[in-house]
Amino acid sequence: MNKIRILVVDDQNVVREGMVAILSLQPDMDVVGEAEDGIQAVQLARKTKPDVILLDLAMPRQDGLATIPKLKEISSSFRILVLSSFAESNQVYQAIKTGALGYMLKDTPRKELLQAIRDVAKGQASLHPSVALKVIHDFNNPATQESQFSEHLTRREMETLRLIARGLSNQEIAMALVVHERTIAKYVSSVLNKLHLTNRTQAALYAIREGMAAAAN
Repeated sequence: MNKIRILVVDDQNVVREGMVAILSLQPDMDVVGEAEDGIQAVQLARKTKPDVILLDLAMPRQDGLATIPKLKEISSSFRILVLSSFAESNQVYQAIKTGALGYMLKDTPRKELLQAIRDVAKGQASLHPSVALKVIHDFNNPATQESQFSEHLTRREMETLRLIARGLSNQEIAMALVVHERTIAKYVSSVLNKLHLTNRTQAALYAIREGMAAAAN
């Protein structure tokens, strides 16, 4: 079994060491490095090539929001899961916009955090419930959000976007639409390009804002 290679980034020693201790007990996870700020995180990511980067936002020298795009420059395949004490909408949006695939809070129960890491490692979005509620509330406020639906999606692309919003993987979407997984990968790429989005998390949030997730249920 290939273990999930994880880089833990947090400036608080107690928090970082506690996370390492928890992750080290998981048979499917392997901690490949620890960093106490964004600068160290970039250096270690380049050296260790982790699958998942567990990233704090509030750190000295270089914070998490400044670090995310630098990590994505090294490798677009890095899966970044923010683990923060703060759930402000602007931080969530900025983290996702720059490339994070998930956003969890530090008070998340251990079981849920471990599942979030596993989901992100598979390329699936993962948001803490309270963060998701904030995002949905803001996206439902037309005074602060403007539709990005400037280009038409095909019927299949719309179906794919609805299923992304429900948290399905490419393989699961392919089974639901009875097509090859490679075809779904093309649909996903087209959806992101047409909506000017950068990852599946943004696509899922967009679909929620447009009411498409409910339509898929």
